[in-house]
Amino acid sequence: QVQLVESGGGLVQAGGSLRLSCAASGRTVSMYHMAWFRQAPGKEREFVVAITRSGDSTYYGDSMKGRFTISRDNAKNTVYLQMNSLKPEDTAVYYCAATDRLSWRANVYEYWGQGTQVTVSS
Repeated sequence: QVQLVESGGGLVQAGGSLRLSCAASGRTVSMYHMAWFRQAPGKEREFVVAITRSGDSTYYGDSMKGRFTISRDNAKNTVYLQMNSLKPEDTAVYYCAATDRLSWRANVYEYWGQGTQVTVSS
């Protein structure tokens, strides 16, 4: 089992940047494909980006391509999400998740963090 804790959220103006971190404990994060999802009030949880165990491949949701970058440091048991050119519509709770089976579907992910709030003001 793995425990995930997100950090790095906050309030930022449109056009600004934030870097989220997801620290894992328990099993090593290198055993899992990792992803970020987000959920805005009144909306379904949305796939943001996923990264393979080794970090050699990444998969982005359409609205995040070119603005968001996922990376991982398996030695530090940490996954990152660099978010640039933020827009008010990026406002959401961002969740880190881990799975044995790489997917964009949230129900495939076995382990979840508690989420970190990102608010983008216009």
